[in-house]
Amino acid sequence: MTRDDQVALVTRYFDAVDGENLPALLDTLAAGCVFSVETHGVRLTGHDEISAMFTKLWADHKAVLHHEFTHVPDPEEGRIASRFTVQNTEHDGSRTHKSNCNFFEIAQGRFSNVRVYMTGQNTLKDAT
Repeated sequence: MTRDDQVALVTRYFDAVDGENLPALLDTLAAGCVFSVETHGVRLTGHDEISAMFTKLWADHKAVLHHEFTHVPDPEEGRIASRFTVQNTEHDGSRTHKSNCNFFEIAQGRFSNVRVYMTGQNTLKDAT
């Protein structure tokens, strides 16, 4: 995968998150992907657990938006880091802003591992 391919995969992932498009989101993740929110002790494995978490995120917010990206691709090692701003619109219309970093590992064109470092409250709560 080239640097541009890695950035495009991250873009597809966040477009799916912001668009609440679960099939497109899962298409970016390996079946056994490990997804962790390192700053809040959350660890999920596989499409079922990750799907439940995103379904809860979307239900808990009117909208989510990830923007203002800085990417650091490493195609030789199959990794990419992304720093970005998050804007969550609550159901009452108020907005919560965060500064996050994700560290992605890529295998066979999909994310095999996603590590999230998030400021503030954990909005990616485990659905269990």
